[in-house]
Amino acid sequence: MRRIGQKFQELKTAGAKAFIPFIVAGDPDLETTVRLVPELQRAGSHIVELGIPFSDPVADGPTIQRAGARALRHRYGFRDYLQAIKTIRRNSDVPLLLFSYFNPIFQYGLDSLARDAHAAGIDGVLVTDMTPEEGGQYCACMDAHEIDCVFLVAPTSGDERIAKITACSRGFVYIVSRTGVTGAQQDLSSAISPTVARVRRHTRLPVAVGFGISKPEHVRAVWDIADGAVVGSAIVSEMEKINNPQQIPSRVADFCRWLIS
Repeated sequence: MRRIGQKFQELKTAGAKAFIPFIVAGDPDLETTVRLVPELQRAGSHIVELGIPFSDPVADGPTIQRAGARALRHRYGFRDYLQAIKTIRRNSDVPLLLFSYFNPIFQYGLDSLARDAHAAGIDGVLVTDMTPEEGGQYCACMDAHEIDCVFLVAPTSGDERIAKITACSRGFVYIVSRTGVTGAQQDLSSAISPTVARVRRHTRLPVAVGFGISKPEHVRAVWDIADGAVVGSAIVSEMEKINNPQQIPSRVADFCRWLIS
């Protein structure tokens, strides 16, 4: 069993649920990312999503777009991100999910990315704009290098489409709680519970929910119906408030402890 699946199995055996923070790699710089990930694990994170900045982030709300812009100013390349992940692996064994658009992966080279991501210590990849219909070669390359392909399900996904998505998915299925772009919300969507139920009819894979989760009560509500809660914009927003990068790892870790309290 691969590391993501093993983590969900451990949590299920313990009667627990996954907390999955999302951060933008390189925001405000890669040195901070390297120091932050082990702190997130110590704060109770079970899987960490690392977003690869992209110049045309159509699925991202303003908070994550600003974080991506801050990272892009450094002109990091994909190899810089992979080198940072290798450094993270010296201090953390937390499962890592790479979150990207397909363009940077295509530019790097699909086979090369799968090989190098595995060597760096990546456990899964979620390509925001990859569809099951176009994902055959992508999934085969990742699977050959023991990397899980995670796909998104939306509340608007029909049963036929959910069946296609779950057939391609490995590790877990990521449910988008609402339509639209990312961003913290005051209230959770009422579509989450019926969407989780429909996905469970098609797969035994764990199910995690993201988009709009920003408070401890949101995390608990998602844990009541799903196997994991993903928090992105609320964490990235908290990072944005911190002027001194040296303080980011400890303060963001404290924020995550509050979210799962």
